[in-house]
Amino acid sequence: MSTIVQDQKYRNSQKRKDAFISTFIGFFAFVWIFPILWTIWTSLRPYSDVVSYGVFSWPKRLNFDNYFAAFKQMHILGYFLNSLYVTIPAVIITLFLGSLIAFVVSRYKFKFSLPLLLVFTAGNMLPAVLVYIPVFWMYIWVGDLVGNRNFLYNNYLGLILIHVAFQTGFATFVLSSYMKTIPKEISESAIVDGASVFTHYWRVILPLIRPPLAALGVLMTTWIYNDFFWALILVSQDSKRPITSGLRRLNGEFVTDFNLLAAGAILAAAPTVILFFVLRKQFISGLTLGSTKG
Repeated sequence: MSTIVQDQKYRNSQKRKDAFISTFIGFFAFVWIFPILWTIWTSLRPYSDVVSYGVFSWPKRLNFDNYFAAFKQMHILGYFLNSLYVTIPAVIITLFLGSLIAFVVSRYKFKFSLPLLLVFTAGNMLPAVLVYIPVFWMYIWVGDLVGNRNFLYNNYLGLILIHVAFQTGFATFVLSSYMKTIPKEISESAIVDGASVFTHYWRVILPLIRPPLAALGVLMTTWIYNDFFWALILVSQDSKRPITSGLRRLNGEFVTDFNLLAAGAILAAAPTVILFFVLRKQFISGLTLGSTKG
């Protein structure tokens, strides 16, 4: 009888714990998703409706007029192409360099392998606001050195290089941690079979790290695509700036239409959201791979 009572008490205690955890997670999920829902809600309301009845009033009508106006005023296609010109090469180069460095650090033992990994990781942790002045003057100096000040500054190449420099450390850290879980016997067999270092990397290791590469690709595409800081600092010509800069076109001279701005923000963020849903299986598998055996 006592065993049944204890079992019942345990079940009741477990139910209370589950209820508390569910409430806790639900609260923070609501706090996280509320601004997104509010932005979508705001983007569907005409600005005149907000002025007449207040921000927290129930709207008299909802439509997509703000989206059409934002699409036209932002010149979104041009800015979107600028973002692609920067994001795609930066992600590809970062994943290639990060995987190469991770391969060397994790598969081959040498004296400075750990310090090398720490240097790459530490470089990724530097706040951009601490180094933007030296980076700016370095770009100007390099441009003067080659006889073209726009060689790096105010150029897609400069944006690509700065993103590669900041993201390679994180990619190296993640990929090296994953490569260390790959059995050494696979590498030893490749070496015995006469594979060169690059063949070992390209034909043996690279196919095995596709899931984490896919996960990193989604993350870095989102980070680089949504960058505003470096585009503002290193690009002076508005026609070369990425899509995040296009939101400035929606600011009024005296009054800012936040409903229009909300619609523009959603249009700018839509490509990365679509990319996540298209590649969500690869993204999740890349994050969870190695968490279970088998």
